[in-house]
Amino acid sequence: MPESPEPAWQQSLYDQLHVMCQKALSREQPGHSLQPTLLLNDAYLKLIEQRNLNFEDRSQVLAAGAVAIRRLLIDYARSRKALSRGGSAGRGISLNISVADSANTIGLLELDDVLKRLGEENQRQAKVVELKYFGGLTVAEIAKELDVSLGTVNNEWVTAKAWLYRELSSD
Repeated sequence: MPESPEPAWQQSLYDQLHVMCQKALSREQPGHSLQPTLLLNDAYLKLIEQRNLNFEDRSQVLAAGAVAIRRLLIDYARSRKALSRGGSAGRGISLNISVADSANTIGLLELDDVLKRLGEENQRQAKVVELKYFGGLTVAEIAKELDVSLGTVNNEWVTAKAWLYRELSSD
């Protein structure tokens, strides 16, 4: 059994994950059926079950939370797609990726596919997007997690957004 965090730390982690889940779901189109508490509980359980997670390293835990949230949202979108028997490619989400900050609604499964392609070309850029978009981590938290400078994170974010915009616009 993995060593669990202390009770006070558990509450803090739970609260931070709740904010991350609310941010992730705020990008969803109105009318989706997934609730923040359900997503939160599933993400929290996935984190607590991880054997190699260092609960003393906040940025590592938040990064793992971002990954768990992304995977849960993708699983949910896939199950919805299967239920609709060939319906849309998952629920739509708003991704602010343009320089003008206009919202572009895309399918969550489409975003996952594009992020996988980005990861094949530039793993660090894909990780920055995952941590910032799904995890709601700050630039400083991402820099600490990836062990790079703040400037590097900012540059990777700008480059990744441009790449995502180009890929999503061409699909």
